[in-house]
Amino acid sequence: MESTNKKVLIIGAGPAGVTAAYELTSLGYNVTVLEETDKIGGIAKTVNYKGNRMDMGGHRFFSKSKEVNDFWEKFLPMQSAPSYDDIALGKSIKLSNNNADPEKIDNVMLLRNRVSRILFDNKFYDYPIRLKFSTFKNLGLINTIIIGFSYIKSAIFKKKEDNLENFYINRFGKKLYSMFFEYYTENLWGRHPREIDASWGAQRVKGLSIVAIIKDIFSKIFKIKNAKVETSLIEEFKYPKLGPGQLWELIMNRAIEKGCTLIKNAKVIKFNKNGSRITSLTYETLSGEKKILEGDYFISSMPMKDLVCGIEDAPANITKIAQGLPYRDYIALGILVSKIKLKNETNIKTINNIIPDNWVYVQDRRVKMGRFQIYNNWSPYMVSDLDNTIWLALEYFVSENDNMWNKTEDEFASFAIDEMITLGLIDSKSDVLDYHEEKVKKAYPAYFDTYDNIDELKTYLSSIENLYCIGRNGQHRYNNMDHSMMTSFETVRNIKNDIKDKSNIWNVNAEMEYHEEGKND
Repeated sequence: MESTNKKVLIIGAGPAGVTAAYELTSLGYNVTVLEETDKIGGIAKTVNYKGNRMDMGGHRFFSKSKEVNDFWEKFLPMQSAPSYDDIALGKSIKLSNNNADPEKIDNVMLLRNRVSRILFDNKFYDYPIRLKFSTFKNLGLINTIIIGFSYIKSAIFKKKEDNLENFYINRFGKKLYSMFFEYYTENLWGRHPREIDASWGAQRVKGLSIVAIIKDIFSKIFKIKNAKVETSLIEEFKYPKLGPGQLWELIMNRAIEKGCTLIKNAKVIKFNKNGSRITSLTYETLSGEKKILEGDYFISSMPMKDLVCGIEDAPANITKIAQGLPYRDYIALGILVSKIKLKNETNIKTINNIIPDNWVYVQDRRVKMGRFQIYNNWSPYMVSDLDNTIWLALEYFVSENDNMWNKTEDEFASFAIDEMITLGLIDSKSDVLDYHEEKVKKAYPAYFDTYDNIDELKTYLSSIENLYCIGRNGQHRYNNMDHSMMTSFETVRNIKNDIKDKSNIWNVNAEMEYHEEGKND
């Protein structure tokens, strides 16, 4: 380990902040992490409610980056023996030669099947849509013909991709877009897709299209090895035994063992500058006391809006752009039920034969629910009584202080349970055994309003020599978890090697092939 007296202040203990903290502490830097809440993991935290664990938003551990995969493996080795449900169902799975039996130890990564479908018109469709008999059967002959001609039209007459609606239509045709993308996207963001920048689709959907789906089908039929697989088409993923927060809590603790300092309930409110460098920050404690910390490097994973508005001499035009950056907030209602009505008509075995999905996208204009997760299928250890209960999360995309946000927990639960009945998930409220609500502010950075001027913010923030923006909110980019970690790896390299140019940090998940090619150097 190198020796250095340089002080690094990291704002936020989500995946990006924790990754940077561990790496820099390991290199001998004097690192302090300031976390606004009392939890580690950001939106990737795990909430333990009476032995039933909640994963906010659902976090698949999947990456084509060797650096990311090696980092995960360092802390949570892959399972070397079957998990509880694998044993009960007699499943044969790929096992590692690590000494990591999930029935005996907690610090282990599981290998899980990815099953994610769309619930539309009371029928299940694969997500993403797959061209197979069950899809055409659900759609019906007329819809299938219309979808085919609609896609041909979109392939011939390409629309200018100046908004998200045109982005989707170019890849799927207008009919398929109207069925499976339009309402869900509007529900997610609170804006119609034509009002949203197309770059959101470029980052989240990447190369996914009908053409990509067809290529994926043929690569499986003809067993083509090394065929490039779009992220949305993967069929298995890694997952910590006790949810994603388990990993981030473990890494944070390891960093603390190496000398890192963690300050919880510390809300950073101000940055003090001298010329082109930040000299110190001010944070506020739960009691309202304000404290100042000096540092040599400042790494921010806090919302870009709050960061810029806390810089004392930020230009007025820069502050105005930052103040206008939009976000979408999130509510997850954990619901414990004795049974669900939805039938498992797949050939995938599950405990009590429940549907095998990790999560289900809800495409139903009768309800506001965006998705629901089934934690039984993420990890058998997420549920206190796996054999007799089903532990779900009903997910809603909201805006802070709107009508949904301001409901009491009981009011919101009553509303959400009614929607479960509308969707046919349960028969009646008597099927519900317990519930627990979790709210997450600024869960999703949005791509409209002043986002069009985001490059001006990047240029300004990059001009501050010792400031580095990482992670989803730090870059106001809808990053996957591995992308957030990769911004940290790049930042650590820049600090270690005294590299002034920060374009490598901003380019993670901005260069379209960065993640697919597995950049590690």
